[in-house]
Amino acid sequence: MREGKDHGKLGRGGVATHPSGRQTAESAPGATTVTIQPPRHHLERATLPPLRLQVILAEEEDAPAGSRPLRWLLVTSLPIASLEDALCTIRRYSYRWLIERYHFILKRGCRLEHLQLENVGRRQRALATYLIVAWRLLWLTYAARRQPDQPCSVVFETHEWQALYGTLHRTAKPPETPPTLRPAVHWMARLGGFLERRSDGEPGVQTLWLGFRRLSDSAATWQFAHTQSHPSPACSVWG
Repeated sequence: MREGKDHGKLGRGGVATHPSGRQTAESAPGATTVTIQPPRHHLERATLPPLRLQVILAEEEDAPAGSRPLRWLLVTSLPIASLEDALCTIRRYSYRWLIERYHFILKRGCRLEHLQLENVGRRQRALATYLIVAWRLLWLTYAARRQPDQPCSVVFETHEWQALYGTLHRTAKPPETPPTLRPAVHWMARLGGFLERRSDGEPGVQTLWLGFRRLSDSAATWQFAHTQSHPSPACSVWG
């Protein structure tokens, strides 16, 4: 592979972040073409054509101290003729973990496979709803890890973070400004059973899902109570 064609260096920000939070960028990708012959003992070897594949090697050059450099060896049937082609392939592979986590949320968090629905139409409607829920949970999970210091209002509605703060701190008077994202997501996870011990790390999608369900009820109650306390002169609560 090291004798393959070097397509240059990938600049930072050009490739999606690895699940560990590290960049796969700042790597010197090499690419070459290989031909894979049919299995020697295959009964239909004579009728099987060889496969022409592209192999890409991407290595992290500026790994954090004490960490092993990321090293990806990718095989693809897509043509690789330039740096842009190699970059596109590496970026697609970097999304694999997020896609797997998305389906994990649907199965383990939302427990989609355990729904007892009678017909296809109901399953499709449930799936359409849970797809949105799974997307939001995935967004919350990684936003809190990658941008923990931004205000939580970027992902929570005002009545949601206020209800969350009030529930965890047992107060009816939340702060004027929204707290930062990381503690807010941890609070939501605590509603789902997250213990937040030092050895626990970041909350997982299952506790976030359980906490999200409880928060939805609390936020709806909070919004209703405060709408009743401060009715709008333009319209009634009941529309």
